[in-house]
Order: sequence, then C-alpha cells, then structure tokens
Amino acid sequence: MIKYLSILFVVLLITGMQTNAQQSILNRIQRPGGAGGGGGGKDSLKHRTGLEDSITINFRYLDSSRYLKFDSSISDFTKRFLIPADYFYLGNTGSAAKSLLFNPLMKAGWDAGFHAYDIYKIKPEDTRFFNTTRPYTELGYMIASKQEQLVTVLHTQNINPNWNFAFEYRLLNSPGTYKNQNTSQSGYRLSSYYQSPNRRYHLFFIAINNKIQSAENGGLRSDNDLDNLVDFKDRKTIPVHLGAVQPVSVNPFSTTVNTGNKYKIGNLFLRQQYDLGKKDSIQTDSVTIHLFYPKFRMEHSIQINNYTYQFSDANVDIFNDTGFYRPYYNFLSVPVTFQMQDKWNEIVNDFSLYQFPDTKNSQQFFKLGASLQNLKGNFDGGAVNYHNTWVHGEYRNKTRNQKWDAEALGELYFTGLNAGDYSAFGSLRRFVSKQLGFLQVGFQNVNRTPSFIFNSASSFNIANVSDFKKENTVRIFASVEQPQRKLKLTGNYYLVTNFSYFSDYYHAAQSEVFNLLQVTAEKEFRLRKHLQWTVEVTVQQRAGNGNVNVPLIYTRNRIGYQGNLGFKNLQLATGLEIKYNTPYKADGYSPLLGQFFYRDTGKVSLKVPLINAYFHFRVKRFTTYVRVENLNTVSTKNGFGFTNNNISTDGYPYPGMQIRIGIYWSFVN
Repeated sequence: MIKYLSILFVVLLITGMQTNAQQSILNRIQRPGGAGGGGGGKDSLKHRTGLEDSITINFRYLDSSRYLKFDSSISDFTKRFLIPADYFYLGNTGSAAKSLLFNPLMKAGWDAGFHAYDIYKIKPEDTRFFNTTRPYTELGYMIASKQEQLVTVLHTQNINPNWNFAFEYRLLNSPGTYKNQNTSQSGYRLSSYYQSPNRRYHLFFIAINNKIQSAENGGLRSDNDLDNLVDFKDRKTIPVHLGAVQPVSVNPFSTTVNTGNKYKIGNLFLRQQYDLGKKDSIQTDSVTIHLFYPKFRMEHSIQINNYTYQFSDANVDIFNDTGFYRPYYNFLSVPVTFQMQDKWNEIVNDFSLYQFPDTKNSQQFFKLGASLQNLKGNFDGGAVNYHNTWVHGEYRNKTRNQKWDAEALGELYFTGLNAGDYSAFGSLRRFVSKQLGFLQVGFQNVNRTPSFIFNSASSFNIANVSDFKKENTVRIFASVEQPQRKLKLTGNYYLVTNFSYFSDYYHAAQSEVFNLLQVTAEKEFRLRKHLQWTVEVTVQQRAGNGNVNVPLIYTRNRIGYQGNLGFKNLQLATGLEIKYNTPYKADGYSPLLGQFFYRDTGKVSLKVPLINAYFHFRVKRFTTYVRVENLNTVSTKNGFGFTNNNISTDGYPYPGMQIRIGIYWSFVN
C-alpha cells in the first residue's frame, strides 16, 4: 500500500512542478522564520537577486522550527558511514550491530522488538525538510574490500518559494569475509514540505521504504580456526554453524539470502497544520515582505506503517545445521525449509492543539494532543488486532536572546494493549558565559510494556514466555559544552527496573533493579598549528544485579593533520584513528531471533586496539574518503599478513585489513 501511495505522490509532484515551471526563478525565496513566522516578498520591479549562480540551502526536522546548515567537516568518517563509531557488529557491513554504550529503549507504547539492524534503516524522525534557492543533488559511491558497495543519492529542490520536495536513496551490498555472511540493504525516502502563501497552512509528507537482508552463519564453529592459515587461508572456507555453500552475487541490485533475516519496513506520514494569528509586513523601497505570527495552531497527523520481520532457512543442511538448531534452540527436528515471521500493520491518528504565548517567538509554545493507534499482527499462530489510545503534552521555549532552551513533554496511555505506559521528559539548557559555555540538566522516566517479541503470541517467542512486568527506566542527565575550548562533558545516570532481555539463544527473562553511571568526555587538542588530537572517552559502571554487560572504558582517538596546505579550495584531514574498549562479557547473538543476548561467561577482549589510517579531502563540492582499516590485524606468524583478527563476540570475528574509498559529489542544477 505504501509503495503505491508513494508512486501517487511522485505523479502529483511532477504535475505540480509542471504547473509551476513558468514561475520566474527570480522570485524571492522566503527566509526561514520558524514554524509559522517569516515572510515572502512581492517585488514591484523584477531584478537579479545575485543568487542565480549560487545556492542557499538549509533544512529543519519535523518537530523543530530551527533551520540548520549542512555539516561540511570531513574529519569524522562515521557521519558518512552506516555503522557508528561506538558500535560493534558481526564482522560485515550490514550485519547485526549493537552499541558498546548502554542505551536502553526509552519509548512508551507498542514496539515490535527488532532493533539489531536499526542503524541501517532510513527513519522518519531523521527526515530533513529543505529550503533551497536552487535544485541541489549529491551523489555518493563507496567501495571497499571484498567488493562491498554503498550507493547514496540525495536530490532536493523548491518547486516554488513555498513548496520543497526531496528524494533520498541508499543501496548497500556486502558479500563479507566469511561464509554465508552477505548482506543487502536498500531504502528510499520521499519528503515534501508546503506552506501556503499566507503562512497559515503547513503540510509535511514522508514516504519511506526499507528492505534489509542479512545472511546468518551462526558464527564460526571454532575461533581457533582463524589461526589455522594452512587449512583456512581463504576465510570463506572456515566452517560455520549455518548456511550451505552458495555462490555470492556482487551485483548490488540482485542479491539472494537463503539463510538469514529479511526485514521490510514501510512508513507513510502526513501532517497538516493550520494557524490563527497576527499578520504584519515590512515595507522597503521595492519590496513588501509579508509576515505572519501564529497564536493558535490546529494539527492532524496520520501514520500508516507496515513491518515484516522474517527469518528463513530455504535449504537446511540436515547434516550440519541440525547440529546448531537442536542444541541451541532445542528443536527435535528441523524441516528442509524453515521460516518464522511477525508481520504488523499500524495506523496512528493524532490531533493536537498549539498555543504560542509570545507573538514573535514561534519557538515558544504549549501543545496538547490525543492519539489513536490501530494494530494488526499476523504471526505463525494466527492474527490478532490491538489498539491504543493516549494523550500527550509538550512545552518548549527557546528564548529570543538564545540563552535559555527549555523542553518538557509527556504522554500517558489510557486504554489498549499498552494501557498504563507513560513517559516524561524535561530538559533545561542555559548559555552561562563565553568562558563556561552551555550547561544542560534533565530528567526522563519511561514506564513501558516490554517489546512484543517477549509476548507469547510472537512467532519469535520460542520459549513461550509470558506475564512480563512493565519496564521502568529513570534517566538523569547533565552536560557542559564549551565551544571555545572544544570540550564537552556528558553524564547519564540510569535506574532500571524489570529490564527485559534474552538469557540465551531463545529464553527470555527480566532483571532485578540495577543502576548504571555513564560519563563521557570529548575534547580537541591542538598539538601543533595543524596537528590535532580528538579524543572521546566513556566510562560506564553498573551497580546491582542487572543482566547487562558493558565495557568499563570505551575510547576513540583521531590524531592527524587538518588544514588546506595553502590551497584556498582544499580541506584535508589525514592521520590515524584508534579505538579501544576494555575486556568485558560481550553479548552473544541469536540468528533466528535477530537478537543479542546476555552472557555471564567468557570475556571478549580486543587483541590490540582497532587502528585505521585515513586520508580525507574536499575540493569545492567534491569529497573523497580513502581509508585503510583494521591495520591492527597485521601478523608475521606463518608469514606476513593481516590475519590477527579481533573478535566482536563469540564466533564473530572482524575482517582483516580493508581498503575503503568513498566519493561524494554535490552539484547545483
């Protein structure tokens, strides 16, 4: 359904573009004025604006009225790459991943429970709504060892001064280093923002489709095989638990996953707003700029979401795979073709009212709303229907002097599947002084029903557990940010009750009360004129009987040159990136469930810190990333090679040395 609605939107978009094709490009583009402020101009005499050969582009997020600019820095590769710096993954780009830092799910209400592939999804909350004076396009292509490929496309343009649309596309194909480890992921996003000429009506549209495929090999049968270079010099020949030998396609548009997880997620979002308020105008010599200040806003939002989570093994190897299914999942017998699936259809309607106390500050408002959610789940055991109703409120205030930034919001579920769930959040940020910078303090409390994968109706609840209590998480946080000294300190304190987790490959449980303290420091040091050291350090400590393991210390360091070598249009960043975390009992991974599970035995430690060499440069609108990763795997044992592989978790080693080249080209039409 979402696919066809997206196609309909594109047709309407093209029609709108044709209708407005004759509109002069000399029309003045509105200045970003927040979620209802700003104005447009009416020229009494057409003239060149000076922007015909340049571009002004900015963007905002859905629930923010603040316009932002593109980040043109090139030193941090993870801003381009799919896997964040603080995540560990199962050895191949596109495989299941999890943060080394404690970061519990703090979301009240319904949740399906599948989050191992979240970092690869295009998400509605990340949607940028652009405003641009010229059509803008960015093309990206990245290639890495083992024929890994990543393609990205972004295009946005204003159809007229009040209407913008954007299109994003992403395609990943990675055959992997080890047997039955190939991944293929694709996704697109269509978004559009329209504001009526009188500034009263606003429309936001988002259409997203994600397709995630990741083969599962169950891990290496023995980590010792990594050191056996006589028999297993070709890493593809090392025995694994799952998956028969299959030819691996390097065509990113045609990839087959015979044994593994296949997720399909579609999102359709439409929000309409209508404002009542005060009109105003500014008169110059030749232009009248019309302004509008909202006082009261009515808003309706509708979401239509489809989710399919599936594990399938199309060709069970009865001689090898049963040695995995039987001992790890207690299967007495395994059919030749095996599949588990949860499928959800979700519709959410929300109606909200806003009130703006300060006429000329649209970033201060009160919001009150109510939502109705309808859910239909299809499982291997049948279908069910659920609903939820909840109310929510919010207050925000970014003062006009930019010194105070306050935010408070909450929601309470009254009836339905998740009745009794609630969340509360409060944050206060203050600019103290140039010497001290910004200070922020905040509080968050979430009481939530455990994710549906812990419900006995789910196809993935193999152990048939039930009657889990509600999870309750309290988070107290604070931060100090000093831009002049390029220093940021952040602290999080968590108090967690009834934390839901998997205790092995398929059994689930809830933990006792525990707390966890997490402190992070980020600092840039200038060693010489252009030689910089950027360090990030996080210290975590759990107290109590919580079934959560995290490394005590995680650190990431970048040491290198940043400058332009005397060339005006050049940005250059080159050096070494070093990551390390202390030994800890890393989570295991259950391929059938697509879930990480708690382990209380066997510490996982890096043999040596992860080391990457990088050479990044930007020339005008052309950016290139050249990286040599996992230099730490170099070994002279049994000859020179990059075979000293680190282990992410039991059975899942990282690859050896990889060369990665990424090219990004942005241009103005």
